[in-house]
Parts: sequence; structure tokens; C-alpha cells
Amino acid sequence: MGIRIGVLALQGAVSEHIDAFKLALQVLDRPRHSSVIPVRHADEIPDLHGLAIPGGESTTISRLIDKNQMRRPIEEFEGGIFATCAGMVLMATEVDDSRIRTLGLIEMNVERNAFGRQRESFETDLVINGFDTPYHAIFIRAPVVTSCGPGVEIISKIEKGIVAVRKDRHYAIAFHPELSTDPRIHIRFIQGLGV
Repeated sequence: MGIRIGVLALQGAVSEHIDAFKLALQVLDRPRHSSVIPVRHADEIPDLHGLAIPGGESTTISRLIDKNQMRRPIEEFEGGIFATCAGMVLMATEVDDSRIRTLGLIEMNVERNAFGRQRESFETDLVINGFDTPYHAIFIRAPVVTSCGPGVEIISKIEKGIVAVRKDRHYAIAFHPELSTDPRIHIRFIQGLGV
């Protein structure tokens, strides 16, 4: 059976996520009958196994989700969600910016732009729970999780705060794994879909 993954194509690194998921499917030897598609319409969401919410500008993405009538389909989505950077902000129950209407799918408090502006972007090697070797992560105007609720697994943290969490099939990641050549996080997400 093929795996269907969609990448929310409203703003952000859409093509990079598509390429990263295609690479992960190749490594898993699952490319046949599987597909990775840009998602531009709400009616495309229910037929997916996984949905990526890329980084970008969280207030803009929040408004575009509502403008394109995607809020309810995302909130009711039965598959897994792979949210990076601004996507992490949108997945939270609480965020430090009242302009953002979050999806509230992972019980966590998130601080936007926790490391400062674009010029404070950085790269570092992270310890990721379950990985034998460090993961080279790229942070661009990244958020951090300041606290999370019961049942939320902390996957990685640094001195500033929590930078990757999992809740059931949902992942929220502060950095940009789609910009890496290391497919391990995408692979772990796909494996967790149970398809």
C-alpha cells in the first residue's frame, strides 16, 4: 500500500519538504505507489496519511489556513502532522503572540522567534532521542517550547528550551529538517504513520 503525504502549500519551504519526504520514502524502499503532493485545497487533506506544515511566517500561515477554509480539516485530520518552525507555533495550545490563532493539536506553550531575528540563525548538532549519532539542525528565526503537557514526548532540547516534540503521530520541530540531507526525522515520522 502506498503512503500519501501532503505538504501545506500556503507559504514556506514546500518543495524542500516534498523532496525530503521523497528521499525518506526511497530510503525506506516505499516510493512505489506512494506520493508526496503540495496541498492547496481543504478537500485534499482527508485522503492523506501525513501532512507537513512548513516553516514560514506563523501569523500569515494562520490567516491563510482560515482564508482557505483548512482549519477544521486540519484539526480533524486523522493522520500524522509534521510541523516545522512556524508549523510548531501553529500546533501549540499557547503562543506568545495574540495575533496567531493556533490549531491547539499539541498541548504546549511556544515562544516565537526565541533566538532573535534572521541574523541570529544558526546550525548545531543535536542529540535526538532514539538516534545513535547527533543530528545537524538548521535554526532560522526558530521558536522553542517553554512547557508541554502530559503525553507530549520531548525528542530534543537545548539550553534555550525544547526544540522537538511528539504527540501520538504528530511532530513539532523548531528547526528545518527539510534543509538537511539527513532523512532520519522524516523517516521516523513516516514509520509512525502505521501505513
